[in-house]
Amino acid sequence: RRLACGDVEGRLETIFGRVRAIQAKSGRFDMLLCVGSFFGASSEAEWAEYRTGAKKAPIPTYVLGANDQDTLSYFPDVSGCELAENITYLGGVFSGCSGLQVAYLSGTEAQEQPAPAHSFSAKDVAELKTSLLSTPNFRGVDILLTSPWPRDVGTFANSAGEIDTKKCGSKLVSDLAASLKPRYHFAALEKAYYERLPYRNHTVLQETPQHVTRFIALADVGNTSKKKYLYAFSIVPMSAMEPAELVKQPQDVTENPYRKLRREAAKAKAEEEPASQFFFDLNKQQGKKRPTDGKERGDSKPKQAKKPPQPTGPCWFCLASPEVEKHLVVSIGTHCYLALAKGGLLPDHVLILPIGHYQSVVDLSSEVLEEVTKYKAALKEFFRSKGKRYVLFERNYRSQHLQLQVIPVPLDLCTSEDIKESFITQAQEQQIDLLEIPEHSDITQVAQPGSPYFYVELDTGEKLFHRIRGRFPLQFGREVLASEALLALPQRSDWRQCASPRAEEAAQARAFRLDFQPFDFSLRD
Repeated sequence: RRLACGDVEGRLETIFGRVRAIQAKSGRFDMLLCVGSFFGASSEAEWAEYRTGAKKAPIPTYVLGANDQDTLSYFPDVSGCELAENITYLGGVFSGCSGLQVAYLSGTEAQEQPAPAHSFSAKDVAELKTSLLSTPNFRGVDILLTSPWPRDVGTFANSAGEIDTKKCGSKLVSDLAASLKPRYHFAALEKAYYERLPYRNHTVLQETPQHVTRFIALADVGNTSKKKYLYAFSIVPMSAMEPAELVKQPQDVTENPYRKLRREAAKAKAEEEPASQFFFDLNKQQGKKRPTDGKERGDSKPKQAKKPPQPTGPCWFCLASPEVEKHLVVSIGTHCYLALAKGGLLPDHVLILPIGHYQSVVDLSSEVLEEVTKYKAALKEFFRSKGKRYVLFERNYRSQHLQLQVIPVPLDLCTSEDIKESFITQAQEQQIDLLEIPEHSDITQVAQPGSPYFYVELDTGEKLFHRIRGRFPLQFGREVLASEALLALPQRSDWRQCASPRAEEAAQARAFRLDFQPFDFSLRD
């Protein structure tokens, strides 16, 4: 049983009085871990009584180092030392006799070089990471203590209140947390309490399940706003837990907020190694390398092109059907065609559709899939020439003909990471498990023919996937893009409320067709 507290700032009687009261009521705790600033500008009087032994901390107390020049003098040995009886300044990585592993980083992120004595640099973080990651069978640490918050910790999570987690905190601390995978991460300095929803330390469908991390920021001790500054928790050392118990995922678990950092690190590592393309296949053992030439081992015969199935009734999207609104068609290829969306979210909202009757991307023949890919490439180039990026999604649920919805978003409005975050966050709010799939995989490797799913693809190649097992909101993809976080067009989230007169639709289609001509491969083939 452990306690953690936020900035003490020299208020020793307040924090130790509170600890004594808790122990009197709830029994003894093993240690107190202090993050943030332990000393303040006027700490000397109270501190002298503890330093001289006149008073003693009621519990083994571990503190981080200085966060400013004024309190440096309280820490005589930068490598860590006992400051007073039962009060220890941490100077490296501490492992208790019970096997509990606690990693910590003192100070704030350096804004200049060389780094002041009360700050840490990228080199300090790299050395701490190396010292731990190089240990055999490293899986993570039990507890990470830092004074600053990690930058972006609020991504995919519950609100941090008045704290803007995109601007607050340290990117180096984010990098450290992403690498060390602590089960608990405590921080302070912002005079706020924030208990983030637990987040994953693995990528679903790609990596073996790992334990989750709980990030807790604590307020300053004795604050008048009565924000929480003391946190009690129980933790069994990772080394003493059964693997299955360790990796249990709570229901409210979220995506990793530092996923972008992890991906950039993985990309940098990949650039140092020989190029090798891996695929994910739910039908095969994870991690196996598959041939990249489109053929299975021992089978060099090309597949016979399969004919598309025939619709069971009238179809609004088979090009030969009388139900098709042909005035919306803007390009016709050999196997696919392009049409403006009826009641589009934007005037240049388009659909990629197969000419024949196919229910989903998973059902497409290789020839049709190849032309879909060509249309995607043409639309990417077209929209980029207009200062936009596209978002593509497919809902293979309560639909009978494949419709790939392609919606452009202005480049200066949001990043691809913002778009992805909005989809994941709004999916979590509706208990939809929207997962990222490997960049070099395609939808046919994670979805079975006939199984309902929802799929998002960005023009960066990043992909999100949800296997639908029950009900699913029909307008979900459109609602996310129409939300205030992205296009801010909530009134256009339902296509039925956006229909235009036929003459206006035809005029929009003619304008798009003319604009798209320089990029339309079907006119050249």
